[in-house]
Amino acid sequence: MRYLIAILTMLISTAGQATANVQLQNLRCEMLSNPTGIDVTAPRLSWEISSAQRNVLQTAYQVLVASSAEKLAANEGDLWSSGKVSSSQSVQVVYAGVPLQSRTICYWKVRTWTTQGASEWSEPAQWSMALLTAKDWQASWIGLDRAFPWDSAQSKFSRLSARYFRKTFAVKPAVKRATAYIAGLGWYELYLNGQRIGNQVLAPAPTDYTKSVLYNTYDVTAALQPGDNAIGTILGNGRFFTMRQAYKPQKIRTFGYPKMLLQLEIEYADGTRETIASDASWKVTTDGPIRTNNEYDGEEYDATKEMPGWNTARFDDHKWLQPELVQAPGGVIRAQLNEKMQVMERLQPRSIKELKPGVFILDMGQNMAGWLQMKVKGPRGTNVTLRFAETLQPDGSLYTANLRDAKVTDMYTLKGGSTETWHPAFVYHGFRYAEISNYPGTPTVQDFEGQVIYDNISTTGTFTSSDTTLNQIFNNAYQGIRSNYKGMPLDCPQRNERMPWLGDRATGAYGEAYLFDNAKLYAKWLDDIEEAQTPEGAIPDVAPAYWRYYSDNVTWPGTYILVADMLYGQFGDQRVIAKHYDTMKKWLAYMRAKYMKDYIITKDKYGDWCVPPESLQLIHSRDSTRNTDGTLLATAYYYRLLFLMQRFAKVLHKPQDAQAFADLCVHIRTAFNQKFFNPLTAQYSNNAVTANLLPLYFGITPAAAEKQVFNNIVNKIQQEYKGHISTGVIGTQWLMRGLSRWGKPELAFHIAANRDYPSWGYMIDRGATTIWELWNGDTANPAMNSHNHVMLLGDLLIWYYEDLAGIRNSTAFPGFKQVIMQPVLPEGLQTVNASYQSIHGTIKSEWKNRNGTFTWNISVPGNTTVLVYIPATAAAQVKESGNAAAKAAGVKWLRMEGGRAVFEVGSGNYEFESSK
Repeated sequence: MRYLIAILTMLISTAGQATANVQLQNLRCEMLSNPTGIDVTAPRLSWEISSAQRNVLQTAYQVLVASSAEKLAANEGDLWSSGKVSSSQSVQVVYAGVPLQSRTICYWKVRTWTTQGASEWSEPAQWSMALLTAKDWQASWIGLDRAFPWDSAQSKFSRLSARYFRKTFAVKPAVKRATAYIAGLGWYELYLNGQRIGNQVLAPAPTDYTKSVLYNTYDVTAALQPGDNAIGTILGNGRFFTMRQAYKPQKIRTFGYPKMLLQLEIEYADGTRETIASDASWKVTTDGPIRTNNEYDGEEYDATKEMPGWNTARFDDHKWLQPELVQAPGGVIRAQLNEKMQVMERLQPRSIKELKPGVFILDMGQNMAGWLQMKVKGPRGTNVTLRFAETLQPDGSLYTANLRDAKVTDMYTLKGGSTETWHPAFVYHGFRYAEISNYPGTPTVQDFEGQVIYDNISTTGTFTSSDTTLNQIFNNAYQGIRSNYKGMPLDCPQRNERMPWLGDRATGAYGEAYLFDNAKLYAKWLDDIEEAQTPEGAIPDVAPAYWRYYSDNVTWPGTYILVADMLYGQFGDQRVIAKHYDTMKKWLAYMRAKYMKDYIITKDKYGDWCVPPESLQLIHSRDSTRNTDGTLLATAYYYRLLFLMQRFAKVLHKPQDAQAFADLCVHIRTAFNQKFFNPLTAQYSNNAVTANLLPLYFGITPAAAEKQVFNNIVNKIQQEYKGHISTGVIGTQWLMRGLSRWGKPELAFHIAANRDYPSWGYMIDRGATTIWELWNGDTANPAMNSHNHVMLLGDLLIWYYEDLAGIRNSTAFPGFKQVIMQPVLPEGLQTVNASYQSIHGTIKSEWKNRNGTFTWNISVPGNTTVLVYIPATAAAQVKESGNAAAKAAGVKWLRMEGGRAVFEVGSGNYEFESSK
């Protein structure tokens, strides 16, 4: 009996230990943490598995979704109980419960069974449904479709004051829940009883408002009080009332005067409900302190016109106007599923210096995008002016020529009395320097704070190495990327442009995905692109199409397909492919019908944009040997896009489409080589690096000629360009990976680590803290010379992670379910330390290559496997934690390949070592 009891005790203890060894964390719905107000009726659920044990793989899961926290705690999944599902899937699991209704709050948890035991139930998470049908909206669009005497609305440099709305209402005791739904166009701030609701800024995300209007949802229960209440909003102009009115209307789109749709729903403990909706009973004024707000030109705020208590119940609004019931924008009302913008970091200025009496220059020490918060004390009516720029003139004054006609000026009029703290509400600036004029007294750095604004997305990647140039480039890239996330990916944050150009992100989005959790941002952008497609099938170069640029080229609109492929590969998002497949197919058919002749695409517009020019004063090269034939670019890219469409068709189980795409590729490949390839010299077209690189990388080059073509690329770079970059935006998207994966990682490293022109290091040597638009950004014509662009990064960041750190998704297992870790080891680079927070968990790679010894510490998240490629001449040379790697727990020997020992590794932390 005692023996039996001992056995049972041991079994119970072992089972408990197995459970304790597996934990679940980071529960997400639609890749968001506890989202409020989503309109996806079959949302996808994800979780991470962590354990101190190695080789943890999920074998089954169970999800419970309940309509209350109490039911969930009692393990009652009245909305969905999946039962025990035998599956290894832990990301993008589609909800399959009862149909979800508007306003439903869903509480959920998950447990898993793994190769190392079962988990306990996870901590609970939740999501709430938004308003799913048009009938759910009782609110009306309200606004004022006119300007006022102090405005100058219909001029090129449009000035329009902010709209202030308010409404009082009574609330009974015992509020159970209160929810606010708001679409405030262009941008809004929301208040209840004087309390600012949410920490978002510049909301909602911009769209083509004739196609889609995004709204946000807030739980405002805590902001209500029994008795009299007041709700208030401020509307700024944003992209709705665009920055340049009555100017180039054939090019620049505008959508009308600011307007709002708002619905506040109150549910009481007794089950009764009440709705406060925007309608003609509200009050509105435009004669408030925000006198103008223009994304290009700045914001002017007159504190003497503040209206204390305007957003509280007791404010006297009898002088305010009645709003108009205005025309709806035209777009479909949709919940915003991408993260809202926020103040994401606060920076202290580096210095402040007096330029001349009454004028000071503030240096933030970092080119950034956001606004400047100011503290000031002085006489009533004093006007303080803030102007912004990225760089300075030799005399220390602002250099603004590269901002073109953007005025980038904020003005603040003091109300007098105590210290006043202010920042704008409806603009942002791209700047490192600020000119401060007419500040009362002598300003100090303590009087200012730079507030960095971008989408509230997580930083997912880190990277350091033994090379200081690589490290600084990485930081510059990080700063530049986040500067240009503004509810859509912009080209630049400072001049009179700030447009979501497609070509800038063709491969950039992919590299950025290693630094930021940009999945929702780019999924939203694909919607923008789809909505911009014409009935005939054309896709613009800018989307949303705020500028009407439908130039019918391949390389810019093709970003649509490339980004969809990125979202599938990096995040396992198959739904974006299904959603956009028909639109992508329609565009390819449109381009083929209109511009394909004998299987060659005959139309291109931008060429290999921004090739390093032969003169430091030029924007674009005039040397025909540097530039690549546009028809070659267009046809090569069309071929590449067809290759991706084959993949999409297979994922969506469309074999006939896949075969049709494959057949067309065969014809294009033949025609391409007949037209552009010289078999005697193994050169394409004019032998430019891009001309040779694209067909080689895309698989167009005949197999027998691949080595010769690659040698031509290497010779061109080394001999003609002395080891420097010579490609523009198009070629640079494939250059670093192409060199490394064809056997020249040391040449890629040399290009990356260069400090003289042209190079990323050259920018650093000239004081850059972000990435420039031009390789010669310190000397080129200011007409096109942004100092905060990301398009020249090309595939550099992908190369950092996939080639240097060796963290790469297996194409056969999207979403990093299986990882390929095969770092290149260029001579001169001794260490790399990188991490990436994948949707399955954190992957780490830290290697050192010194004195003939290679050491490599890696971390593999739960429910994933990794193929590791370790430099060695035999498996016996490789050790893990001091012992033979092939016998280590969680490690499986596979083969020798290309001077590497290849192992399959399960989750956990590992220390590998090999010696020559």
